Amino acid sequence: MDYRVLGRSGLKISTITMGTMTMGGKGWASVVGSQGVGEAARLIDICLDAGVNLIDTANAYSDGASEDIIGEVLGGKRKNDVLIATKARFPMGDGPNNRGLSRYHLIRECEASLKRLRTDVIDLYQVHEWDGVTPLEETMEALDSLIRHGKVRYIGCSNFSGWHIMKALGIAEADHRQRFVSQQIHYTLESRDAEYELLPISVDQGLGVLVWSPIAGGLLSGKHRRDHTPEGSRQAAGWTEPPIRDVDRLWRIVDVLVEIAESRGVSAAQVALAWLIGRKTVTSVIIGGRTEAQFRDNLAAADLVLTDEERARLDTVSAPQLLYPYWHQMQTAPDRLGEADLTLLAPFLQKQA
Repeated sequence: MDYRVLGRSGLKISTITMGTMTMGGKGWASVVGSQGVGEAARLIDICLDAGVNLIDTANAYSDGASEDIIGEVLGGKRKNDVLIATKARFPMGDGPNNRGLSRYHLIRECEASLKRLRTDVIDLYQVHEWDGVTPLEETMEALDSLIRHGKVRYIGCSNFSGWHIMKALGIAEADHRQRFVSQQIHYTLESRDAEYELLPISVDQGLGVLVWSPIAGGLLSGKHRRDHTPEGSRQAAGWTEPPIRDVDRLWRIVDVLVEIAESRGVSAAQVALAWLIGRKTVTSVIIGGRTEAQFRDNLAAADLVLTDEERARLDTVSAPQLLYPYWHQMQTAPDRLGEADLTLLAPFLQKQA
């Protein structure tokens, strides 16, 4: 297992992070999984033994049950350098202030998460989604105060747009507040939208990148094919993340994944994860699973290195379209592109050369 520095911090995290949405089995999360304490303990031990040092959860996962299970399982294991990341934003009750990124909600939910996790401090506290009602000044001040009071070590965002991130960073710096060290995003071979703004921002602003649902909810595992949806899968139960805009493109990607996987004697899921881990902008991919076999298979991706030819095949079959203003920049400004610009544009310039 390799370890990478998280953004502009001194914190090193494993290239694979353990995801825990499958723990608890309450509410909407029951479609994903329903692991109890005993099963969760076994899976956590498997991940820690493989070198994983970051466990990611959220207060909204099974109405707090995921955090509760992690807290019960880890107990004294916190001394073994296990890092915990959690999130807040989504509804945790029916009241008007039981959601969002207000000072009231963030501080209250952070304190509730600390109790469920049975710890004094959260290593990475992430705002789970954008809140267009609460002033960002209030949100960033609340996060800063949580760090100053020793309840949180680092802060990050998740599911923000490019302008949301830049505004938040600008406010933090102008007010001398703590800034985000990371963003948690959806990014896969099927969904490369993050390459337009979010990944260039990470390069330019020094943000670490954590990837959620890196095999697209199982769609890139090789088990889903054009004419087959596995029984018991979340898609069979009506799960709609991620939305697939071009079904034919999805299956073309899966075809290449399966071909490469079969030639290497590994799973398609491992190939999809290895492609992400090999991207320069990615710090860590968050893996999940309902079974021990799924976790062990995903963990093996940490040691899989794709060849240049294999990466080129995957890059080509999954290449995003060049939207405006990027196609215009590529045509008229190739002599003045910086490192962040080239995060998106370099492959297109190479094709023209």
